[in-house]
Amino acid sequence: MSDIIRRDPRAEWIARNRLHPLHAALQPQQPQWMGPHGVIRKNPHGVGFIGPNGVKRIDRSGGQQGGNVRRTAAAEVKLPLHQVAAPAFYIGVVPDMVGGRLSSHDRDLLGLAHRLAGSDGAVLAVIFGEHKESAFDTAGVDRLLQIDGGEFEGYAPEQRVQGLRAVNGQFNPRHWLLPDSRSGGGELGRRLGASLGERPATRVWQIKDGQCTGRAGAGQQDITQALPKLILAAAECAEPVDETRHEVLPVSLDASVARSLPRIEDLGAVAVDPAAIPMAEAEFILSGGNGISDWALFHEAAQALGATEGASRVAVDNGHMARNRQVGATGTWVTARVYLAVGISGAIQHLQGIGACEKVIAINMDPGCDMIKRADLSIVGDSTALLKALIEAVQAYRNGAKREAA
Repeated sequence: MSDIIRRDPRAEWIARNRLHPLHAALQPQQPQWMGPHGVIRKNPHGVGFIGPNGVKRIDRSGGQQGGNVRRTAAAEVKLPLHQVAAPAFYIGVVPDMVGGRLSSHDRDLLGLAHRLAGSDGAVLAVIFGEHKESAFDTAGVDRLLQIDGGEFEGYAPEQRVQGLRAVNGQFNPRHWLLPDSRSGGGELGRRLGASLGERPATRVWQIKDGQCTGRAGAGQQDITQALPKLILAAAECAEPVDETRHEVLPVSLDASVARSLPRIEDLGAVAVDPAAIPMAEAEFILSGGNGISDWALFHEAAQALGATEGASRVAVDNGHMARNRQVGATGTWVTARVYLAVGISGAIQHLQGIGACEKVIAINMDPGCDMIKRADLSIVGDSTALLKALIEAVQAYRNGAKREAA
């Protein structure tokens, strides 16, 4: 078994959140404490474990003393399973699935769908093509409908509308929910509304008492209306599901999807210079801090990875990066899917600016710095050597892909 200690950010968050129903299960049992009269009290059941024969054993290794108890979510956190055997109705959700995985916007949308479904309805997620997501159960999906076919790959909004029309005819969802985003959900939802003859509610950020509220007037006004069948929701429209597991039962269409006329031809993605992407919109950011000693190597690594460059305030103040590349509360708040921090210790303003990033990777020489503690994946080592190894690995991967293609 590996000796590497792996963190569980979810279990740590539950242990800090006193309002979470599983908070008590993650609190270590104190072996001793001081009573109100200054007398030290000991818990005879706090130290030790139950052996395979049911006999109480005392742990003398010190591994279970006080707050050093290491608990894992797999062993101690078991979310209750939410089951809907015979749903009275469905709430249809079409996530963007950027990169084949659920985004934070998609999870907010599923949280909203779970609220609309209640205890009698079921959340039906409709995805097109292959995916890489493995956490549909904790995201709130009761039924999963995967529509495969080459005609749905790439930019094919008209064919996807035909697929959603077939789903609507078979399952007749009470509501359709799509993300009002630039990743495809906004356009697909408006096309679906025109096809079904339904006027959608757009940029919805709140649903309450059968009413929905959406942004208008360049975000300066709110429009409240009766809840329609088609809803295009904004980010943070609801809290994501985090207290239940769901079945994710696969379902399929009874009939084939009608083919639409190929009036749109997908010519593939257009190459974009990562340096030209605003940091607030970048999905992959390579950020450097005071621990970078070779900035030419840093720029080479960013080019090899195809990442947008960012920097800490110290690096900007020292003149290594432009002011518009500063990440943090005093710079730019970023929402990248992957944020790679190299040589950044993690000041509070910087951590605030990356709070919405999905995955944070840290490279630092100090194993106790705040960025290492915040990161989902931490690498302790020299940044120069690690960046060189990363560039070599990327080049070897691309050269191998080219040889296979040839």
